[in-house]
Amino acid sequence: QVQLRESGGGLVQAGGSLRLSCAASGRTFSSNAMGWFRQAPGKEREFVATISWNGGSTYYADSVKGRFTISRDNAKNTVYLQMNSLKPEDTAVYYCAASSLPVSYGRSYEYVYWGQGIQVTVSS
Repeated sequence: QVQLRESGGGLVQAGGSLRLSCAASGRTFSSNAMGWFRQAPGKEREFVATISWNGGSTYYADSVKGRFTISRDNAKNTVYLQMNSLKPEDTAVYYCAASSLPVSYGRSYEYVYWGQGIQVTVSS
């Protein structure tokens, strides 16, 4: 059974940092782009960041560019999201997802596997 499991979420003050991890099991995703999405209360899910199959290219939403960094370790079948300079508007449930393509620009319909999500809360 394929699973994506997020960890590293929690409560942090504005200006702080968190590092999310997403560990995949059940199959490897070394040939797939991976991405992070988020959904705030009362809002639709939105794209955050994506990384290509080999880590050679990354793409970010404008709202997080310069503050968040996505990376991956294919040997560990894990993708990361380093979040710095967090703002209250970053508060959301964050989801890890695996794309059906080797390179992605964050279109959610490309993503075929999703994690359960993890809460990130940024206090002001």
